[in-house]
Amino acid sequence: MSDISLHNITKTYEKGHITAVENVSFEVNKGELFGLIGPDGAGKTSILRMLTTLLLPDGGHASVNGLDVVRDYKIIRNRIGYMPGKFSLYQDLTVEGES
Repeated sequence: MSDISLHNITKTYEKGHITAVENVSFEVNKGELFGLIGPDGAGKTSILRMLTTLLLPDGGHASVNGLDVVRDYKIIRNRIGYMPGKFSLYQDLTVEGES
């Protein structure tokens, strides 16, 4: 089983008018070194945000360690870390203090 798996993953913005990622598929096995390389606007950040559950894919299927990025997002968030170049938080993150 692959540690990272994308099958025909697609992501659009502005109600489908801008395609950031179109039918991308690849797998990364345990122990492999893999890099996303491309010019600005090629979809690298969108792919990483989908894999880290910060964005929902519009089509296709993606998994991390066998966990579906849509269905198992809470488990994935507890297992991986992502340090973006720009500050962002999970949409459902809340602040709760101890009393």
